[in-house]
Amino acid sequence: MTRHLFSLPRCLGIGLLGVMIGPACLQAQAQTMSATSSSAMPPGIERSSFGRLADGREVDCYRITNDNGIEMRVINYGGIIVSLKTPDRTGRLDDIVLGFDSIGDYLSETYRQANPYFGALIGRYGNRIANGRFTLDGETYHLPTNDGPNTLHGGDVGFNQRLWHVEPFSSAEGRGLVLTYTSPDGEQGFPGRLSTRVSYTLTDDNELAIDYRARTTRATPVNLTQHSYFNLKGEGSASVLDHELMINASAYTPIDETLIPTGEIADVSGTPFDFRQPTLIGARMGQKNTQLAYAKGYDHNFVLSKTHGQGDLPTLAARVIEPRSGRVLEVATTEPGLQFYSGNFLDGSLTGKSGRPYTHRSGLALETQHFPDSPNQPNFPSTILKPDETYHSQTVYRFSTTASEDLPHAD
Repeated sequence: MTRHLFSLPRCLGIGLLGVMIGPACLQAQAQTMSATSSSAMPPGIERSSFGRLADGREVDCYRITNDNGIEMRVINYGGIIVSLKTPDRTGRLDDIVLGFDSIGDYLSETYRQANPYFGALIGRYGNRIANGRFTLDGETYHLPTNDGPNTLHGGDVGFNQRLWHVEPFSSAEGRGLVLTYTSPDGEQGFPGRLSTRVSYTLTDDNELAIDYRARTTRATPVNLTQHSYFNLKGEGSASVLDHELMINASAYTPIDETLIPTGEIADVSGTPFDFRQPTLIGARMGQKNTQLAYAKGYDHNFVLSKTHGQGDLPTLAARVIEPRSGRVLEVATTEPGLQFYSGNFLDGSLTGKSGRPYTHRSGLALETQHFPDSPNQPNFPSTILKPDETYHSQTVYRFSTTASEDLPHAD
């Protein structure tokens, strides 16, 4: 049977909240239950301690490997991907995501002040909500403002700072984790009790598939994403401005000086935001442009161009190539938007796993999403989840390499 690029494992979101599951999912679920009851991990997964929170709760770290040697480590605090090792064109493995080796680094005051959200699951609402408020069904809700006048990534204590319940699984579809968290009604000002389930699946096709699902007891905004920072030269390396980027988008949402969308959906043609053809990230960074000035680089939502005939399958949103290593990262999603962030506020104050500081623009984020501030922007796709609905979103990161003769010139 022909396998579609970016097709997702059938067991993603195993048995979520009454959703029907197939035989492969039942097999994975049975393996998970067996592993949980015996404290043994499924094949290809190891668990270890990552330290303790201030209240004494232990943080677990799960090491997941596929048959090709790709290795991912995830902690149950924030669902954070703390490391991801992939091969370059010679087969050498390097860790390509920014992060730390102990929970203390994620809890430090220096990290809290910088607040880069390295590798975390973001919710209940990823990106910004203007002035920390929105009106829904005639009632105005007030949220913590943690980014100037606005609410960013769910508020002061978002999903990135919660301890998630984790169930490991291993099946023919892949190896991974099912993470669950229930956000109480009123948490961070949001209405409704939100039951959230996220699956990470590492496949032998060198794909990391992420499946997001949620149900609510009251109408509420939901916008879940993953906030890993990538440097395809290896974490702790110099800036990502020499990475080549393609974004499958002919429009983007311009922002004001507080990084809130103006409501306009603008054509990328003739602007520094036209990445429809592969372009070095730094090629136009120095241009005199109000949008780049507001964000101190790229920190903008791109309106993705969907491929017709793909149904509900994730479609290609972005591709990143690092010329020297030959590493390629492709991102596919069912979401309508992609936030490209060029690491503008990394300043060297944080030291990563390699022992090297994370300097200015030494990582990039590609956050699949609905649009920022959608609860206050009636012309944007709705992010309101109702009690009779299931939130469902899928994103796939695919890792590969390219031969040197296929590379564009990087100078």
